[in-house]
Amino acid sequence: MPEIDPGSSEPQQTSAGPGRHAAHEPVAEVPAPGGSGPGSAAPAGARRQEKGSPRNPFLLWLKEIATVVVIAVVLSFLIKTFLFRAFYIPSESMVNTLDINDRIFVNLLVPEPFALERGDVVVFKDTKGWLPPTPQKADGPFTVVEDGLTFVGLLPDNSEQHLVKRVIGLPGDHVVCCDAGGKITVNGAGLDEAYVNPAEVPAVRTFDVVVPQGKVWVMGDNRNHSADSRAHTDTNGGFVDMADIEGKAAVIAWPMNRWAALNNYPDVFKNVPSAG
Repeated sequence: MPEIDPGSSEPQQTSAGPGRHAAHEPVAEVPAPGGSGPGSAAPAGARRQEKGSPRNPFLLWLKEIATVVVIAVVLSFLIKTFLFRAFYIPSESMVNTLDINDRIFVNLLVPEPFALERGDVVVFKDTKGWLPPTPQKADGPFTVVEDGLTFVGLLPDNSEQHLVKRVIGLPGDHVVCCDAGGKITVNGAGLDEAYVNPAEVPAVRTFDVVVPQGKVWVMGDNRNHSADSRAHTDTNGGFVDMADIEGKAAVIAWPMNRWAALNNYPDVFKNVPSAG
């Protein structure tokens, strides 16, 4: 670039000085030692290094598989932690809604941030001792694998005692069994309970409760075979603490022939007035 005289708007010719060439003088190119300067051909070895060796397709395939597996595990863990969790049904207390050996996915966003509703099927921790203690499971050859799959949410978690029941009474509800027609009433409204197992006529077990704040009253759909709130009035009044609820059962995921979304039967409770 020509130098500019600060006092002039015209570019000035710069004369050649020691170590400098004038703008009009050609500069000879001097090849570098070994013939690596401009115009010389690069050695064959250098060309081979530039091209590089071909990548192993098997290693590329393994890398892609590993990436997919890692992403799947991370997503599964996040889903299990914040959205859905798998549970296994070991008893007949919710027949015909849930059968023994069903696997269900539970929506962890209920009861927080989304509120519970009457009729929701919920899974809750057995902090009140409703279930008998289970023996410690012996470690087997696949225990580590099972624990890993449980941790990321691909297998149901059996490390804690859980129960599954249907919510009949919310905080403040007055729940009574039974009216003159043999129906359970909530806040004075009789329920036509379409979810109750039709194979047996439920035995009448009288109770008259008002659900405290922070708790719910729950019952199994298989009424004659369900040790639910009615059977545990001597412990916490038979109520389940909201804090113990893991979430709302959303779908039956296994076996495949029982895939279904779980219904909370809003029509059964549509005539129930607000509590209080």
